[in-house]
Amino acid sequence: MAYFPDRFAGKVLVVTGAAQGIGRAVALRAAREGGRVLLVDRADFVADVAAEAQGGEAAAFAADLETWDGAQAAMDFAAQRFGGIDILINNVGGAIRMRPFAEFEPAQIDAEIRRSLMPTLYCCHAVLPHLFARNGGTIVNVSSNATRGIHRVPYSAAKGGVNGITQSLAMELAGRNIRVVATAPGGTEAPPRRIPRNAEGDTEAEKAWMAEVVAQVKDTSLMKRYGTIEEQVAPILFLASDEASYITGDVLPVAGGDLG
Repeated sequence: MAYFPDRFAGKVLVVTGAAQGIGRAVALRAAREGGRVLLVDRADFVADVAAEAQGGEAAAFAADLETWDGAQAAMDFAAQRFGGIDILINNVGGAIRMRPFAEFEPAQIDAEIRRSLMPTLYCCHAVLPHLFARNGGTIVNVSSNATRGIHRVPYSAAKGGVNGITQSLAMELAGRNIRVVATAPGGTEAPPRRIPRNAEGDTEAEKAWMAEVVAQVKDTSLMKRYGTIEEQVAPILFLASDEASYITGDVLPVAGGDLG
């Protein structure tokens, strides 16, 4: 993987969902490329990830971003710690359960929306005073190509909402020198999660439905495979950087040709 050592020199980035997976890799690479990075996650071990950072300066903050208070606290801490915010990368989300829509219980639907829509909505709102104070900035939302996919309709709805936030907020903020963009990752190979997506564990039926999801994801990708974390990190950080200065309001599919 090629690095760009000074790409984020002088920039303050907030990366949410930074304790594991794509968010962790984004935060560590942003620091390596010169950024001053706040890693935010509700998992306490996000502090251990921040301690791994090389290159730029990194700090950690534990917050529940499914709440407005958590989002506001994280943004305020970043501004106090680093003197402001230039870039927000919203990475919190992920399907909790895989099952046909008819099998979802109402509380499970609500939980999917809270996890994969509300952190992005709240963080976009909470960061705005800090971007206004900088007279500009960038928001990168991590959406999903699962807006078209089986066995995760509530998650698909949440990520469709993320796309809507991206497009509408970009129109609203372009005149204030703020870009709002998103990537839409497809299936991505990742190390085992330290915190499982479904704390209750999957039933045998859910394991079978998950297998059907994996087959669908590979089948609808032109490349017939999952991507790597590095293949997701690169476009996220490109969109966050000044190299993408004429891109706003767009949702970039990163799914081997599956447009979602």
